Amino acid sequence: MGIITKITTQKKNQDRFNVFMDRGSGEEFAFSVDSDVFIKFQLKKGMEIDEFSLMEIQYQDDIRKSYNLAINYLARRMRAEKEVRDYLQKKEVEEPVINEVLHKLTSQKYLNDEEFALAYVRTQANTTDKGPDTVKQELKEKGISEQILSNALREFPLEQQIEKAIKIAGKFFNKNSKESMRIQKQKLEQTLLRKGYSFEVIQIAISETEVDNGDAEIEAIRFQGEKALRKYGQLSGYEFEQKMKQALYRKGFSIDLIEKYLGQLENS
Repeated sequence: MGIITKITTQKKNQDRFNVFMDRGSGEEFAFSVDSDVFIKFQLKKGMEIDEFSLMEIQYQDDIRKSYNLAINYLARRMRAEKEVRDYLQKKEVEEPVINEVLHKLTSQKYLNDEEFALAYVRTQANTTDKGPDTVKQELKEKGISEQILSNALREFPLEQQIEKAIKIAGKFFNKNSKESMRIQKQKLEQTLLRKGYSFEVIQIAISETEVDNGDAEIEAIRFQGEKALRKYGQLSGYEFEQKMKQALYRKGFSIDLIEKYLGQLENS
C-alpha cells in the first residue's frame, strides 16, 4: 500500500511518466508508465494504490511498451505473426504479455497471416527468381499454416513459373556456352531445383530454351579441347588420344563429336 506523492514527465520521452510514492518511509520513485496506462488508471497525486493494483498497472504498462516495440517492428514491412512473436521473445518479453500484444495487433488488423502470405508470394514471384518451392519453404519458416500456404501460392501460377524458369535458362545457356549441352542441362537442372522449381517446370524451360546443338556444341568442344591440350599436349599416340577422349567425355561431349574433333586435330 502506498500514496502517490509526485508525478513527473520523463525528459527523454514525453509520453512516459515517473510516479513517486510514499510507502511509509518517505517519498521514493515507484514506477514509470505510458501515457495511455496513466490515463486508463487515472493516476494522480494523493491516490492510494495497493499491491494488486500496482501489479496490474505494471502489467498493462508492459503490454503497452511491448505493443510499441511491435508497432515499430511492423513499420519496416509486413510481418507474419510468428515473426513478431519471435522478435518480442528476443526482447525478453514474457509470454502472457506477448499473447496480449498479438491479440491486440490482430484485432486492429496490423497482423494478418493470410494477407501477409498473399503479399509475400506476389512480391517474391514478381521481384525475384525464386521458384514456388523456395517461397513455400520460406513461408513455412515464418509460421504460415499449410491451408494459408496453399491459397497464397495460387498467386504464383504455373504459367508465371514457366516464364521465369525460361528466363533463367536463357541467361544460363548464354553464360555457360563453353560447356557441352549435356553439362549445361545438368547444371541448369541443379540451379533451378535449388531455386525451388519443379521437375515439370524445369523440363519445359529447358526444352523451350535449348539452343541448336550444332555450331554451339562445336564451339564448346573446341574451347574445352584447347584446355585439355594444354594438359596433355606433351603426350603422343595412343596415350594422348585416350587422355583427350576421357577428358572431353567427362565434359559431356558425345563420342562421335570427340572423334570428329580429334580427327580435325590430326589433319591440322
